[in-house]
Amino acid sequence: MERYTKYKDSGIAWLGEIPEHWNITSWRRIISVLTDYTANGSFADLKKNVEYRNEPDFARLVRLTDLRKGIKDSNEGVWISEDAYNYLKKSALFGGEFLIANVGAYSGIVFLMPYINQPASLAPNMMIAKFNQNKIDNQYIFYAANSVYIQEPLRITALSSAQPKLNKDHVKAVIFIIPPLKEQKAIAAYLDTKTAEIDQLIAQKERLIKLYEEEKTAIINEAVTKGINPNVKLKSSGIDWLGDIPEHWNLKRLRYLGTCQNGVSKSAEYFGSGYPFVNYTDVYNNIELPQEVQGLANSTDEDQISYSVKQGDIFFTRTSETIEEIGIASTCLKTIENAIFSGFLIRFRPFDKLLFIGFSKYYFRSRVRELFFVKEMNLVTRASLSQELLKKLPVLLPPIEEQKEIVNYIEKECARIDSKIAKTKRIIELQKEYRTALISEAVTGKIKVPELVS
Repeated sequence: MERYTKYKDSGIAWLGEIPEHWNITSWRRIISVLTDYTANGSFADLKKNVEYRNEPDFARLVRLTDLRKGIKDSNEGVWISEDAYNYLKKSALFGGEFLIANVGAYSGIVFLMPYINQPASLAPNMMIAKFNQNKIDNQYIFYAANSVYIQEPLRITALSSAQPKLNKDHVKAVIFIIPPLKEQKAIAAYLDTKTAEIDQLIAQKERLIKLYEEEKTAIINEAVTKGINPNVKLKSSGIDWLGDIPEHWNLKRLRYLGTCQNGVSKSAEYFGSGYPFVNYTDVYNNIELPQEVQGLANSTDEDQISYSVKQGDIFFTRTSETIEEIGIASTCLKTIENAIFSGFLIRFRPFDKLLFIGFSKYYFRSRVRELFFVKEMNLVTRASLSQELLKKLPVLLPPIEEQKEIVNYIEKECARIDSKIAKTKRIIELQKEYRTALISEAVTGKIKVPELVS
């Protein structure tokens, strides 16, 4: 990529040289408006005048999570009434505003408010910034604002307090490089094209990863319900959604294969220190129970006996907002000494010699579990799994040696697919790094975009 003919020292060590005809300023000099949710009144008045609603109403309250996911004209999100919208007039959004996260892990990230077919107002923990349109191209400043040269100083500033946070003076103090307006537009147009190409490639690779994950799921589901011998004789399972199963396999309800136990429920002071404590997320996020769990509890010797976590145990999530997240299973591959587990979980402890531990790991995380619970449960406001329902879960039982063969096959096939996934993720990572570097070099003048090359 070509460079500019002449450069000058920016006077800023970490920024280095910039094109000779570019200027340096701060956002203080080019911001025309900088405000936020609290500009509308005191916290007490805001609480009195603004009620958040989960059902569609007059206006959308635009939150950081909405911006990260991408705002669409839909019924999802948080809403406010017309009176509340009028009360929040200082933070009304019309499209084109710069929205800056100023509290939490995403402090400093800048979004450009899209144009939507609904009235909108800004939620707390973000600022609205408008820039002098005579000097600044909106798309150019969007790229610059999210480049390393602006994001890194903002991140460092935000992390200087106990909770990551930026105030208005921090935002106004941002150092900003200004090319001539014509060059800003050319740089923004070039980056629009190049980042769209990169984003398209990343999206293709992400879709490929999804297909790989679906392939793994299909392999596991097929192996634990039909086996790995394509010529095996089949018989009816007697369960419509399960279909035919190998003729020599047994099918039993969970109640006949082991014992169930709910976890410990105690007041808050019981937790935070002491011995290992297996919580909901340890199970939900892992097909294998982590050996080093993050939770701690002041458990007694009796607790550690009643709520022990031993090799071969399977833990099921007991409560969730949706049926699909009920009964998610994680298998303990190695005993965690002195550990206990959460009341939001149910422990199933198999009888000896019925289930090979590896088969448990894959079977109880398979599609069988989901199909069973979705069919059996009626969601009211919050789904909850009882031991009685869990004990009805149908379990397919190949001979132990065949269970081991199935596990070996699954792990071999999953390793093959995981290798492809890892390579694809690396390509995505490299493309994201290239995107970040390209934007940073273009908005700091380290490269001259082709549209400006004479």
